[in-house]
Amino acid sequence: MTSKRPLLIPSPRTPNTQHLPALPVYSDIANPTSGGTGLFSGMDSRNPAAADNSINVELPTFKSSPQRSISSSQRSVSSSQGSVVEPPTFKSSSQRSVSSSRRSVVEPPTFKSSSQGSVVEPPTFKSSSQRSVSSLQSKASGNNSVRESISSLQSKNSGNNSVREVSFGDLESKPVRYGSRGADSEALSLSQKDLNEEDARVVYIDDLAKTNERFEYSGNSIRTAKYSVFTFLPRNLFEQFHRVAYIYFLVIAVLNQLPQLAVFGRGVSILPLAFVLLVTAVKDGFEDYRRHRSDRIENNRLASVLVGNQFHPKKWKDVRVGEIIKIQASEAIPCDMVLLSTSDPTGVAYVQTINLDGESNLKTRYAKQETLSKMPDKEKITGLIKCENPNRNIYGFHAFMEIDGKRLSLGPSNIILRGCELKNTHWVIGVAVYVGRETKVMLNSSGAPSKRSRLETRMNFEIILLSGFLVALCTVVSFCAAVWLRHNNDELDDILFYRKQDYSKGKVDDYNYYGWGLEILFTFLMSVIVFQIMIPISLYISMELVRVGQAYFMIRDGQMYDESSDSRFQCRALNINEDLGQIKYVFSDKTGTLTENKMEFQCASIWGVDYNGGRSSPEQVGYSVEVDGKILRPKMKVKADPDLQQLLRSGKDTNEGKHVYEFFLALAACNTIVPLVVDTSDPNGGLLDYQGESPDEQALVYAAAAYGFMLIERTSGHIVIDIQGDRQRFNVLGLHEFDSDRKRMSVILGCPDKTIKVFVKGADTTMFSVIDKRLNLDIIRATEAHIHAYSSLGLRTLVVGMRELSATKFEQWHSSFEEASTALIGRAALLRKVAGTIENNLIILGASGIEDKLQLGVPEAIDSLRTAGVQVWVLTGDKQETAISIGYSSKLLTRRMTQIIINSSSRDSCRRSLEDAILMSRKLMTVSADTQTDRGSSGHGGTQVALIIDGTSLVYILDSELEEKLFELASYCTVVLCCRVAPLQKAGIVALVKNRTADMTLAIGDGANDVSMIQMADVGVGISGQEGRQAVMSSDFAMGQFRFLVPLLLVHGHWNYQRMGYMILYNFYRNAVFVLILFWYVLFTCFSLTTAITDWSSMLYSIIYTAVPTIVVGILDKDLSRRTLLDYPQLYGAGQRQECYNSKLFWLTVVDTFWQSLAVFFIPLFAYWGSSIDRSSIGDLWTLAVVILVNLHLAMDVIRWNWITHAAIWGSIIATWICVFVIDAIPSLVGYWAIFHVIKTASFWLCLLAIIIAAMAPRFVVKFLYQYYRPSDVQIARELEKFGNPSASRPAQIEMNAILDLPRR
Repeated sequence: MTSKRPLLIPSPRTPNTQHLPALPVYSDIANPTSGGTGLFSGMDSRNPAAADNSINVELPTFKSSPQRSISSSQRSVSSSQGSVVEPPTFKSSSQRSVSSSRRSVVEPPTFKSSSQGSVVEPPTFKSSSQRSVSSLQSKASGNNSVRESISSLQSKNSGNNSVREVSFGDLESKPVRYGSRGADSEALSLSQKDLNEEDARVVYIDDLAKTNERFEYSGNSIRTAKYSVFTFLPRNLFEQFHRVAYIYFLVIAVLNQLPQLAVFGRGVSILPLAFVLLVTAVKDGFEDYRRHRSDRIENNRLASVLVGNQFHPKKWKDVRVGEIIKIQASEAIPCDMVLLSTSDPTGVAYVQTINLDGESNLKTRYAKQETLSKMPDKEKITGLIKCENPNRNIYGFHAFMEIDGKRLSLGPSNIILRGCELKNTHWVIGVAVYVGRETKVMLNSSGAPSKRSRLETRMNFEIILLSGFLVALCTVVSFCAAVWLRHNNDELDDILFYRKQDYSKGKVDDYNYYGWGLEILFTFLMSVIVFQIMIPISLYISMELVRVGQAYFMIRDGQMYDESSDSRFQCRALNINEDLGQIKYVFSDKTGTLTENKMEFQCASIWGVDYNGGRSSPEQVGYSVEVDGKILRPKMKVKADPDLQQLLRSGKDTNEGKHVYEFFLALAACNTIVPLVVDTSDPNGGLLDYQGESPDEQALVYAAAAYGFMLIERTSGHIVIDIQGDRQRFNVLGLHEFDSDRKRMSVILGCPDKTIKVFVKGADTTMFSVIDKRLNLDIIRATEAHIHAYSSLGLRTLVVGMRELSATKFEQWHSSFEEASTALIGRAALLRKVAGTIENNLIILGASGIEDKLQLGVPEAIDSLRTAGVQVWVLTGDKQETAISIGYSSKLLTRRMTQIIINSSSRDSCRRSLEDAILMSRKLMTVSADTQTDRGSSGHGGTQVALIIDGTSLVYILDSELEEKLFELASYCTVVLCCRVAPLQKAGIVALVKNRTADMTLAIGDGANDVSMIQMADVGVGISGQEGRQAVMSSDFAMGQFRFLVPLLLVHGHWNYQRMGYMILYNFYRNAVFVLILFWYVLFTCFSLTTAITDWSSMLYSIIYTAVPTIVVGILDKDLSRRTLLDYPQLYGAGQRQECYNSKLFWLTVVDTFWQSLAVFFIPLFAYWGSSIDRSSIGDLWTLAVVILVNLHLAMDVIRWNWITHAAIWGSIIATWICVFVIDAIPSLVGYWAIFHVIKTASFWLCLLAIIIAAMAPRFVVKFLYQYYRPSDVQIARELEKFGNPSASRPAQIEMNAILDLPRR
């Protein structure tokens, strides 16, 4: 008969093939206008989720902040930040400053204000030989909209999303809405309300008495340790007894202390629980000792604090709020400080925040110009700072300073936080505003939310069943005891154990008999004590040790080591290792996760002309300049278009050449990149490393350098660009940074020709709305067509525009900007409005195309995961065309798939689109099923459906009745691709699947915008990428490349699940068989709860006799080799189908346990029936028999033997013999010398042999029949490994179970 089961063929290992985008067969409406991606790509402008990145929740803890935004901008930048700088004359500096990846501009240092407005002095351009490679990258002083976001690690995005957030789990909040706007009018944000005395902290500079007059602020001493000498014991025990099983065993131990219920020795009954508690306490105590030691070192570090008129060393723990502190280069910051002055004449300071947010990039902070010249050791500084109360937002700070009669606004760029280090700055002076536990780093010291293993959750249900079984056993014993007492009531005076009278003395007294009712109750409680190990206390410790061992081997796996970043796999959550073997859905970010997030400039559209190297072969070029006698070249070479190079060499005399000149000038100037000189082996040469948080900006600056526009210097007030050998200085008169509302950034430059120009770049969805369409309409249309073509190739696009400003326009802007930047009410909205006044009527210059290459092995990894039955969903902020192109190149999409595209702009439109798509999917599935039936297909080649949906549609679908329809549609689809989604929408999509199915979900990402998705999924994986370490720090597991997901799931996940599932069932069996032996014995001893097995053997059974083999096998056993699991991804379906731990296996284990307990008990009983053997001797026989039996049971199931496994199994049997000998050799214990008498008889050895054969034979027969007639996929693959492939000339094809979807719940 021809088998209808699908063939399991080796996983394909073919390279990328040429894919052509398939036309969608369904689209609700026309595709939206192509939008820019790249650095400024976020959600489509129509998406309210991106446009409104604040969802209000009440936080009663912080009075000063009635609103906390649950999202952050793409670069953690406040809305429409900007700043203006007077064109100053800067002195040369020999210092090479390193830029930060945080963006902002220093506050205008020397603007002269008047009642008529602000006047800017004309720029003075001086030749500069300085090599100051300083930074402009920081938020403007006092110009930042403060967002009190409920975010632990809101960071900047160098890629694809415009909104990002991390929710604090321990803060009370209103329900988070994933799809649409939360509640716009619930409360004002902190940036939109003035600070008052009740919700603000007032700090008097260098005046401790006045600062602490109203409130006594805490000191700077920190404490990360959990315990003290006095609290360790009670608190540690309290935490450990959160496990209900521990309370159960404590109650058992307490009951055994009562004389009426004492079954075991009082000390012996406490031993198992005491051992477990002691081991955990020692581990916790050692960890806390290390914390105490670290705290002591931290608190005793020294800082220079102003005392009198001089700076003196002072321990960190003694620093107080209001004190002035001086920090030297490379020193750590002791507390949260507002900067007063720095060694840099422009007030710039560079800090490294790797200890705060995990990012190694330098951040730029600024001192206010009004305090920059003040030296507190030379003159007395008087003033006050009024700031918000301590909070966790490390990217927000709202305050103002009153000094010398002026009121200065303060923002995040004016504060340096504890945990940072001062870099590339000789010294800074600041005033402490938050110290000790109130610093932001300490407030953010909580970890990621705890997750529980699905297997452990199911295990708890089985433990409840075992508890019910235990109660049933105790009830049976109590009932039988009640019947026996009634039947023998007249004989109780003389029956052993129950006699009422004590005849040992002359006077007859009542013996320990408490009446029929109490005796039944005592019998029940004593039964609970005797049968207590039915609930395996050792299982919890065994599971923890096994997980640690599994994590060790995952971390040491060389195939998950990333050489490029020198990073190993990280296991940050030890309690969900086995969940890796049951994943059904993988939700992946695109930029930095599937792609490298290392951008490479590919092409440009300039003034309607496409320069993509198509007419001639582009070549990698490297431009060089001479600075201070050294030849500097860009660190990275870029492929340049020869035609474009020729056009640039011809100069900007022609109209075309002028536009090309302006385009590359915009690429070189409109950014916050800072050049860093890197020395090489050549003493006369060096490399310019363009540092910045955004790979997009780096790629554009490197591209500009390749075409002769080399950025060689940046300070807080100007930039120097070498243009085709002509070094020019441009004064930075203002900057509006990128934010998620505008999705663009702009810079105002004072040019050498005395003109003022505004350069703007951003996403096409917002840029085309501010382009002057009255001019050059043909060029705009040509640029749009080129952008669409670039997106179809998978390139990230940005649109560049410019305009000239008249002196009047600039003065108007500057006056408005000054007013907005110092406002304390509605600062963010005012800054956005000011930006809009100059970011309009732009002349379009062109667009850029940047390639974000796929990571190595991504197509093969996705193909393997899909072959394994894992559904891969991609959630990206990129636009649709780019995402689809990446989908084809990554093999996520294929030409055979039917694409369903939903781009809707209203709720009704979404409903119609979903209903039509569901009908189409059903028809396709029906036709596919009929075709397969007619052809006798095994399941391959059916119609596959891909759903592509944008973030705007999700706004109307998520958190509404349409969620069910979306889930129904997605269940028909092989692939789901979500474009233009915000971070909260990512979490909402994960929740959509997680809450409607029993399948396991995994989310993987690399940026802070992926944190909410990672924490929402059952398993979260962080990629150590280019966007910092926020995703890693919030994840359960971390690794360097997406392709490592294949060995993680298919190999380690399969092994972990198989081992843990077997170990749980084995522990249930091991303890239950022992309990049942005790139960059978009770039935033959008048239900008196006496035991033949010694108290010590009962206690050591789960600790020494049988524990070690379980742990060793749980760590080392492998049912299949790595190669087999990778070659046949379908084998991963065993975990999805729960083949290793399910109700069927549980009940089969129960039946097998009953049979084996009967064999162990009754064979010796019948063999010695009528003999004079004593209780202790037969008890020793039962002890040895059950230990040998359970270890042989384990040995029968071991697949991979090694010397450690042999030592554990056979060593445990030997250890049991030794312990029994030792126990019986102690005269004070019951059963003295019993074992030495019984082993001399042949009956003893014959009983042992008969027990093993009788107990194991049924299991052996059933296992043989099952594997022979109904083998599983794993067993088939195991036979292939054992016997090899009979045909070495062709790949093996093995019949395997079809990978089917589990039923929805």
